[in-house]
Amino acid sequence: MSEQPTTVEVRILDKDYLVACPEDQQQALIQAANHLDHKMREIRTSGKVFGTERIAVMAALNITHDLLQRDTVSGATASLLQAMDHKLDQALGESEES
Repeated sequence: MSEQPTTVEVRILDKDYLVACPEDQQQALIQAANHLDHKMREIRTSGKVFGTERIAVMAALNITHDLLQRDTVSGATASLLQAMDHKLDQALGESEES
């Protein structure tokens, strides 16, 4: 049985939004809205971008860039760990043969 979404009110850049969300995801939605609000306020405070829509797009680009960078680092870390695992397997294989 699927869970029925409930409506959650979030406030982003001084405007209220009603968002449908499963009950078990409400806290995550609130955290996401708070994060977006914070990023949008940073951009608005910089004074370089005007208009809510442009601020939202810049915030979305910044958040997306951060996530992609994190994924790239995670991928690089995974590759490094895989290479280290391979070397360790080789070293253990050589010591078992001795």
